[in-house]
Amino acid sequence: MTPKTILTIAGSDSGGGAGIQADLKVFAALGAYGTSVLTAVTAQNTRGVDAVLPLPPRTVTEQLDSVLADFTVRAVKTGMLGTPAVADVVAQAARDGRLPQLVVDPVLVATSGHRLGVVGAVERLLPYARVATPNCAEAAAITGRPVDDLAGMVVAAEALAAGGPEHVVVTGGDLGGDEAVDVLHGGGVTTLLRGPRVDTRHTHGTGCSFSAAIAVRLALGDPVPAAVGAAKEYVLRALSGARSWELGAGRGPLDHFGWSA
Repeated sequence: MTPKTILTIAGSDSGGGAGIQADLKVFAALGAYGTSVLTAVTAQNTRGVDAVLPLPPRTVTEQLDSVLADFTVRAVKTGMLGTPAVADVVAQAARDGRLPQLVVDPVLVATSGHRLGVVGAVERLLPYARVATPNCAEAAAITGRPVDDLAGMVVAAEALAAGGPEHVVVTGGDLGGDEAVDVLHGGGVTTLLRGPRVDTRHTHGTGCSFSAAIAVRLALGDPVPAAVGAAKEYVLRALSGARSWELGAGRGPLDHFGWSA
């Protein structure tokens, strides 16, 4: 059977744990065919980001046009956009109806703390998102209010959904506690998604992998709540599989393919 084609629009991670590289791993692990549009090239590893080279908007446009002219893309996810000019290119494609089942991961800051995007770029895409997946720091940056506990996550999810996305998932993996609780809001309904917190330093690319998995499940026909739940389960397995790994000296990558299962 021909696999579903998914498109990722994001930056490259030379360490392979996040960005385009992580997205393509997730697509393959979940049985989809991955295509890609690069927005930036980064020099990074598990310890941090050493350099970022944003690509020109024209280069992003040419990649996007080439992929969409030849493949029947069933879902799209975005990650690091880099610049407002690149975000405008992607937003125009979404406005024209060319980016189905759009999942927006509003990448603003890398796990290491290196800034990878600006709020204004992310805001251009949010009105066209079927699902937006900010973490607490990203939700705080976009809404302009603190998001440092569960109550703040709920308020942020509702506020962001009011700005255009059909559904918003504020992920709580960066907060403390024994559980990793995410807040899903859509259609006026707020749902708390609870799961165990995995004790591992291999968390690099968790947000990218989560949003990529949502895109695959949407392409397969899942309604949003089911897609989000399945993606959370996938990330839990990928984190658990990497607990015994020794990849890199910093925050290492996930076990995307279940090698350690």
